[in-house]
Amino acid sequence: MATPNPFRIPVADLLKRHGAARPETVSAPLAALCGQGAEVPADRAIDLDLTLERVSEGIVVRGSVQAHWQAACSRCLAPVDGEVSVHVDELFENHPLAGETYLLDQDVIDLEPLVRDALLLDLPAAPLCREDCAGLCPECGIDRNDASCDCGTEELDPRWAALRSLDL
Repeated sequence: MATPNPFRIPVADLLKRHGAARPETVSAPLAALCGQGAEVPADRAIDLDLTLERVSEGIVVRGSVQAHWQAACSRCLAPVDGEVSVHVDELFENHPLAGETYLLDQDVIDLEPLVRDALLLDLPAAPLCREDCAGLCPECGIDRNDASCDCGTEELDPRWAALRSLDL
């Protein structure tokens, strides 16, 4: 027997009356969600606090999606994590417009594509462990947040020396 998907929500009761609404909360993990710089781990629950409302076009879903994310600092590679909270306001309809609305499948809406889209757009692309992170030394690889090194800070190619005199 297949395990029920907590992100698939039956809405038959809402489809019977225009203007009908009801709250819906879901707290469940989702397969790992990887953005450009951060990811939502598969073992952590994603929390949805939504209101479903029947409108003439279908079902409008409004509310918030919260998730825990983790990543490596984009400067020093130290582990970093945080919370992301996204407001959603989307329409589910029988004949969705690609990239604009979501599918209302008979009397069920699948919130998983909505959750994925919302979180992927809001995950940090270049997460930092702290704003003043000094990063790694490009020569020796030492973490400049913890120690300093004797590596040359800048060795310029003499072929580009003439460009240093330009005032831009």
